[in-house]
Amino acid sequence: MGLEKYESKQAQILKSADRIFPFISRMDMLTPALQDKVEEWQADADSCSFKAKGFRVALRIVERVENKHVKVMADPEEGSIPIDFAFWIQLHQVSENDTRIRMVLHAELNMMMRMMIGSKIQGGLDQMVEGMANAFNQLPF
Repeated sequence: MGLEKYESKQAQILKSADRIFPFISRMDMLTPALQDKVEEWQADADSCSFKAKGFRVALRIVERVENKHVKVMADPEEGSIPIDFAFWIQLHQVSENDTRIRMVLHAELNMMMRMMIGSKIQGGLDQMVEGMANAFNQLPF
């Protein structure tokens, strides 16, 4: 097993970090965006769980640095994903209405898993960041 690191590309949000951070720092704020895309969605401020492709995914926010980042870890006691991982949603405010968002994932993957899903992880992170940036850019606040 080896710890692998994947970084998404950076995406631009035309809002300040203090407007974005409240949304990324609470799992229950994701409900409108995710409840129709996954099965059995449940969330509170610090954690969420859902089913995707037959696996139960459970996530917990373990660190918040206001207007900078949120660290999320898999909750192995609640989920059934066979991968131990953590990811960060990072914000970097460039100017008053220009914040860059990026996701960084650290995952324990064996050689077989790296070969099977390594390239898909990178594409998935890039898609998630683009989706978040597009959603924030369309919000009227």
